[in-house]
Amino acid sequence: MFLKSIVHHNPTHLALAFGLLASAAAFSAAPAYAGECPADQVATNAVQSMPSAPEGVTDEVISTIDLSPKGDAWKGNMFRLRKLVVQPGGVVPWHEHSARPANILVVEGAISEYSNTCKVAIEHKAGEATAEFGQLAHWWKNNGSVPAVLYSADILPPEMDDHDTM
Repeated sequence: MFLKSIVHHNPTHLALAFGLLASAAAFSAAPAYAGECPADQVATNAVQSMPSAPEGVTDEVISTIDLSPKGDAWKGNMFRLRKLVVQPGGVVPWHEHSARPANILVVEGAISEYSNTCKVAIEHKAGEATAEFGQLAHWWKNNGSVPAVLYSADILPPEMDDHDTM
């Protein structure tokens, strides 16, 4: 009845009322960031057990670019793009990112990240991207029932072998 009287008197008021309701609903919910550690679970040295070998994962280098022509600071560094397929139950072992920054894009499935900076597993779903850099150390496990497909773009420093990094 209330809406009928608003529409009858002025349709612009109806649009404004719906806009205000939508805005109020959007701002009243607490922000949730996909693929991030909940604020109350942030920690240091949070991971207790960590696998050291890959399991049920393929790692295909799609492309590399030698960054040496960009100057002495880049000498020996490679910019690479990889496709990782992690089977159900598969593991990307413990590794750190102080010398190898990366961006990860999940394109299929989902995967859980176990990080030194979070007390709980961080779920990453298809369509989500995450940046890996700084003092981050972590490992990943596919706890789902379908393969997780990830694309990784990273800068591989000269001291790291292509086979030593997952």
